Amino acid sequence: MKLVKLLMVGASLFYAAASVAADAEIKTYILAEKTAGDVAEVTAATKEKLGKAGFEIVGQYSPYDTATILIVTNDELKANAKDSEMGAFGAAQRVTITKAGNDIQVAFTNPTYMSHIYRMKGDLNAVTAKLKSALGNIGEFGPEKGLTAKALREYHYKWLMPYFDEPLKLADFGNQQVALTKVEAAMASNNKGGVKKVYRIDMDGKDETVIGVSMSGSGPGNLDCSGDKYIMEKIDFKKLKSTGHLPYEVVISKGVVYALPAEFRIALSFPDLSMMGSNSFASIMCAPTAINEALALGVGGVYIEQ
Repeated sequence: MKLVKLLMVGASLFYAAASVAADAEIKTYILAEKTAGDVAEVTAATKEKLGKAGFEIVGQYSPYDTATILIVTNDELKANAKDSEMGAFGAAQRVTITKAGNDIQVAFTNPTYMSHIYRMKGDLNAVTAKLKSALGNIGEFGPEKGLTAKALREYHYKWLMPYFDEPLKLADFGNQQVALTKVEAAMASNNKGGVKKVYRIDMDGKDETVIGVSMSGSGPGNLDCSGDKYIMEKIDFKKLKSTGHLPYEVVISKGVVYALPAEFRIALSFPDLSMMGSNSFASIMCAPTAINEALALGVGGVYIEQ
């Protein structure tokens, strides 16, 4: 009888712990350390730590003088991406080195957060732990209040705003290899969208590739509103910088080129950004259309308002 009671108590504790874990609030970024010195020196040291921890640096991007972004992946990230529907969106994480005041902030996108918001098969907790071990872990940041795994997997910013499974269709080339060739050529050229390749990760054994891009904001019409620097100057206003929002990405899957609409892609990086007022979505109201147009032109497609 005592054994039965002990087993029942143990089971109740297990399910209670599981419930707490499921309800845990997760934030977008993790601050690894605050340090002094030179951005280039801290970047070099960070690269060394990542290499020792088994991460592959597939790209590097400096959208402005005070920030450097390292795009990293490893076997676990790529395997999870391959096994997940449209998983290429989550095949990489971003590690950022940002000068803010007298400090240099080293931070990274939270793989656990990203696994849920991109509805991936696995939760990437092991990757999160590995980045924390390699770089440090002062704590999570981003929104004032985090989101649960369930809320992230059902996430959209507001009523009538798009979900993860409502991507923009930028171009359809009918064939994966043709699409990759066309997209690479468009990004290597002086394309009208001001879009350039930062990194590329192919899903081995799957007709799916993610290409991270920079957006200069140059081009006809209102495309200045698509620029990375322009957008970050408007909305990345907190003391801890959300530099890891960049770079944006497109996914080529079975010959079709997709991107996440800005109303989702920006919101997942800034989920508590207010709708109105200073440093709000209203301050970049032109961005969704401009980003859509820039990306469509940047991949060699034709912009069609969606």
